[in-house]
Amino acid sequence: MPKFPEPDIFNANCPTQQVLDTIANKWSVIVVYSLSFGTKRHSELQRQINGVSQKMLTQTLRNLERDGLVVRKVYPVVPPKVEYSLTPLGETLIEPLGTICKWAETHIDEMQAARERYDNTVEH
Repeated sequence: MPKFPEPDIFNANCPTQQVLDTIANKWSVIVVYSLSFGTKRHSELQRQINGVSQKMLTQTLRNLERDGLVVRKVYPVVPPKVEYSLTPLGETLIEPLGTICKWAETHIDEMQAARERYDNTVEH
């Protein structure tokens, strides 16, 4: 992968766009936000995150682990016990992603009203 003298988010070949693909993904945001409250097992995450399939959660966790944002710890017990937690790099996302999650919860009514107004005025 080529090195850039400076990251350039507007350059399609810049790896920063890959970073955005990871951290701006809906499931990534929700998983990081959930793990910001502490270490969790896969089943705990799946119960907490309503609507995520087991396959999507597994894929999201693998992507976050690959990017160094989540660490997977396997305990040598039968049956296997696996826990997920944020790495120090992942912890740097707590504040910005937490702010985005809180913003979404605060402004959902306004956005739904705007969507409704738009949908009622735009011809389909």
